[in-house]
Amino acid sequence: MTAELTADVKCSRAGCSARASMVIEWRNPRIHTSDRIKSWLACKEHEEFLVDYLKTRDFLIGTRTL
Repeated sequence: MTAELTADVKCSRAGCSARASMVIEWRNPRIHTSDRIKSWLACKEHEEFLVDYLKTRDFLIGTRTL
């Protein structure tokens, strides 16, 4: 993403309006094909919560800096 696109990205956690700094990539293998990758954005405060949520369901693919 360019700096212009990342300047106003918000965390995906419900009710959070903080600027996101991480991309969390995931898929539900029961309904998504292996080439389908979904993304959530996370601020520092909610990154661990969102990652744990996806890990518990075995949906997490990985994380990367935005």
